Amino acid sequence: MKIVRITATYVVIVALGALFVIPLLWMLTVSLSRPEEVAQPGIRLLPASLRFSNYSTALTLMPFGSYALNTIKVTALAMLGGVLSSAMAAYAFARLRAPGKNAFFVLVLSTVMLPGMVTQIPTFIIVKNLGWYDSLLPLIVPAWFGNAFYIFLLRQFFLTIPGDLEDAARIDGCGTWRIFWQIMLPLSKPALTAVAVFSFVAHWNDFMTPLIYLNSVNKRTLALGLATFSDVWGVDIVSLMAASTTVILPVLVIFFLAQKYFVQGIVMTGLKS
Repeated sequence: MKIVRITATYVVIVALGALFVIPLLWMLTVSLSRPEEVAQPGIRLLPASLRFSNYSTALTLMPFGSYALNTIKVTALAMLGGVLSSAMAAYAFARLRAPGKNAFFVLVLSTVMLPGMVTQIPTFIIVKNLGWYDSLLPLIVPAWFGNAFYIFLLRQFFLTIPGDLEDAARIDGCGTWRIFWQIMLPLSKPALTAVAVFSFVAHWNDFMTPLIYLNSVNKRTLALGLATFSDVWGVDIVSLMAASTTVILPVLVIFFLAQKYFVQGIVMTGLKS
């Protein structure tokens, strides 16, 4: 019975893994195929011939270097701001004492249930009045005010750290900021890595925000630049898949490099409430 249960578990895992791998494999196959092969009926998971020139063609159809630089700038600054601001807010909710702290935390969590479409128009009006329209600021600055989901994850992790460490540090004369910076953050590398990965993927793949706030072609990000492969005549599917494969590679690399800390951070955030 135990062997059957283990076998069934592995079969389910493999089946679920295939659901995620097959679309990526199809994208890679199309990116290496000839247009006439893609136009044929049916789905092929292996190309008849490898055509690596599709990548050079796709990357020359749009200013890839300029778009990549904008995306790296937005992703790096937004990720840095999101991790720092969320960590500070999470530390305050987890460790500091203040009247109404729990009520404020519930209020912060309630914003997770608020659809993004509800705040799009008010946010656009604010950005327009600040003179930030058609700049990278609307893509970067909001991240420096924290993210409710990241705050929740980090707060749960901070609660797992023994309070004796904080008490000992205060006896030695450490203030709140020094405890946060020199004790809490170094001990929270798994949770911080998980939040950083979440933030990186969200900002690297963000399409809607650049679409709303960016108008100039030279300020576009990679996600928005992929839309250039679609026009009134249709979609250049081969070039689109080649460019998409190139854009998704940094996400895969970052995830695999940070996989150990990412999984550890997600698991340990639920140990204590």
